[in-house]
Amino acid sequence: MIRFWKYHGIGNDFVVLDRTEDRDMTMRPDLCRNMCDRHIGIGADGVLYIFPGKNADISMRIINADGSEAEMCGNGIRCVAKYVYDAGIISKKVFTVNTLAGVLKAEVSLGYDGRVATAKIDMGAPELNGRKIPVDTDEQAIDIELKAGDVRLTGTAVSMGNPHFVTFTPLNNATIDRLGPLMENHPFFPNRANIEFASVKDGKIYLRVYERGASWTLACGTGACATTVAAALNGLVPFDEPVDVHLPGGWLKITASEKLDRVLMEGPAELVFSGDFREQELHI
Repeated sequence: MIRFWKYHGIGNDFVVLDRTEDRDMTMRPDLCRNMCDRHIGIGADGVLYIFPGKNADISMRIINADGSEAEMCGNGIRCVAKYVYDAGIISKKVFTVNTLAGVLKAEVSLGYDGRVATAKIDMGAPELNGRKIPVDTDEQAIDIELKAGDVRLTGTAVSMGNPHFVTFTPLNNATIDRLGPLMENHPFFPNRANIEFASVKDGKIYLRVYERGASWTLACGTGACATTVAAALNGLVPFDEPVDVHLPGGWLKITASEKLDRVLMEGPAELVFSGDFREQELHI
């Protein structure tokens, strides 16, 4: 039997597997794919493995619904922060989390019940160097034009530990639906990319995200961060001030430093349910 917990951050949902006691560092893409299946499994956008800290208080790894590994997940790290504090694995309200995108700082805020209601994450510095994102250019990819199918659109590439391409090109929903999977696999992105379709109204960002390895999601924390950086670089929102970002699952508050040395993300995380499963029950 394997114990699991189901969490979500404004609709971006995850299966959490706690490996802090048995220290089993094995991650199985086939198991994750079946757990994430919404018909024959638990149902989730990804699986969050929690391991003992490595140069940090705790470590996390993320496996997408398609079995691929992601470098970072903004909504996922908030769920991890809530789990480890509520479970008593971490007793302090400010702690560090080791990820493939580096060691990040988490600060939790408690609700009336003494459990974590929201988490603020220092997501570190955005990466704009083309080859480091990575995208297929030696320059920064700010307000560049790409073609997908019969559509030309401009956008900005940003890494928040994982690659993003943010476009503010006005598009109708049908076109966005069609472009999401095309853009994820565009040859400009050697490791694929998360694609953000955004607009700005009254100082707020409205966003849909086609997430690499997970398709359309209700929310993407790193996508909200990358979009706020791109919006600030293009003069659409201010630096150094909290910006409200709306995704289909809810709101996040993002602050991008004008020095481009860090991005702060704040939002909720919630436990949905917990349970046990046997591998044979997941048709593996």
